[in-house]
Order: sequence, then structure tokens, then C-alpha cells
Amino acid sequence: MSTLHVAGRKSLVLLSGGAYPELAAEIASQIGVTLTETTRREFANGELFIRPNDSVRGTDAFVIQSFTTPINTWVMETLILIDALKRASAKRITVVAPFYPYARQDKKHRGREPISARLIADLFKTAGADRVMAVDLHTAQIQGFFDGPVDHLFAMPLLSDYIGKKYGDRDMTVVSPDTGRVRSAEQWADALGGQDIAFVHKTRNLDAANETVANRVVGEVDGRCCLLIDDMIDTGGSITKAADLLFASGATEVVIAATHGIFSPPALDRLKNSPITEVVVTNTLPISPESHFDKLTVLSIAPLLGKAIKEVFEDGSVTSLFAGQS
Repeated sequence: MSTLHVAGRKSLVLLSGGAYPELAAEIASQIGVTLTETTRREFANGELFIRPNDSVRGTDAFVIQSFTTPINTWVMETLILIDALKRASAKRITVVAPFYPYARQDKKHRGREPISARLIADLFKTAGADRVMAVDLHTAQIQGFFDGPVDHLFAMPLLSDYIGKKYGDRDMTVVSPDTGRVRSAEQWADALGGQDIAFVHKTRNLDAANETVANRVVGEVDGRCCLLIDDMIDTGGSITKAADLLFASGATEVVIAATHGIFSPPALDRLKNSPITEVVVTNTLPISPESHFDKLTVLSIAPLLGKAIKEVFEDGSVTSLFAGQS
């Protein structure tokens, strides 16, 4: 079965970009459809071409693209595929971006800086997207950048269920890696049964990417298992520095939980060499077999995305998937 029909009046099609077809196939399996095949070519000068192989006229089309390295290639491919669907008379086009590109460039820190997260939203809209679906946006304000519905999904229930089952018997403190994620730490603490929270006070170098200094821990961590939470792990510098500071402050164990495992070099070396117990992430981004290490656990986000896509297609409630979390 390649399409899903509702009362003979709507049909759903799933299309995958080239960044992470394995996740798209897993989502399709969750829904019970097959991916609509595409033809993709890259010309000698680097230009991309992509088109659906089957008719999409009148369909509810979902374009699944995980924006991994090389991120600009996949942004451009997504825009071209959206344009192809619009010109092929798809009724509605939804971009399913498990990891939203350029999400960290969501505001101006200084003069003459771009707000690239807004630019991405404008590009999706201009290309012809009607809706965007993403998991754990870097900041909630990005939802307002897109001129149309945005389905903001949360990986915390998936991650916290795993953490609770494995580490629920510890005296635990949920730690935010900075002041900006204290609210997330509170939600995690509630999900884990009312644990204590703490946060790491840090400063960021505005003149260099991926550089922070962890200064001190605010909260009680001495003699406790610390759950260090974040939305993403890129080079691993911030999170491993925070873990080192927690150990120096008396933590007996540090577990890291994050939604997006970007793992840009030298993240893997930093995480492998850190005294942390475990790193738990989801598969919003592809993680190659050679990137796996003993401390790493990867949970599948496909069931959540599959349920959300079905809710959107059937005009249901995506919010109901998270019991009102915001």
C-alpha cells in the first residue's frame, strides 16, 4: 500500500529527502504506507534535481528531511522538492524536519547578525510549504517564524521514560547546562517524579562558534546522580565541560540525555574519554555505525513522528500526544 486514504477523499504520501532515508522508511512503516519514490540527480556544477516518480495531485504530502551534514545541500534539496510538489498540484505540503536547520541562529546577539532560523522558515514558505513539523526546536520562538501551522514535538517523554526505568532508583538531580534550559530541567524533574534541579552557569564566546566556559554549579549535586539534559550535542565541548564541573562539585555519576546527536568532531572523542556513565539521544539525525560507542544509547523518534503525521492527516490533535506539555 503506497498511500493512506480517508473516506475516499484524502490521500497521504510520504517523501524522503536524501539526508536520512532510513528514518523516513521507519516512519512510513509506523504509519503503514510505503515511501513515494523520487528521482534525484546532482549535476557536475553541484546543482540538484529531485522529482516524485508518481502523481501527487490532490494529496497531503509530507516531506521528511533530517538536516545533517552537509546541511546546505539538504536545505536546497528540500526547497526543490517542495517546489516540485507544489507545481504537481499537491493539496497540502508539510515539511517534517526532525532537526530544524540553523535553529541556533534564532536572534541577534549583536548588530549586523542574521536571524537565519527565520530565513529558513521564509524559504520553506516561499517554496510552497503549508506546514512545518519539528522535534525540540532550540527555542520555542522559532514556531512564530513560519507563516502557517507549526507542530512542535517533544522527545522528553521518550527519553525520560528510558531514564526513569534505568536510573529511577538513584538520588538524582536534573541539571540544565545553562540558565536558558532551567524550565526544561523543571519539566524533566516533574516527569521523573519530582527530582531536584540545578544548573550550570556558563559564558559563551560570541566571536567563536561552539566555545563556552562552564563557571559554577548552582544547586545541590554533591553525592548525587546527575542527569545533564540538553536539546543537542554538537562538538560535545559544552556538555563534557559541564559534566567535569559536576564531578568536581561532588557528583557520583553523570548521565547525559539530549534529543539531537549532531556529533561534529571532536564530539565522539570527548564523550568517549569523559567519565560520564551514558549518553542517551534520539535518532532525529543519522548516527553512523562507526560513530557508535559503548556509552551511547539511541532511541527511535519514528513512532512519535508517525503518530504526529497521522494526527495532522486526520485533522486530529498533535498536542494530545504530549498531555499538554508546552
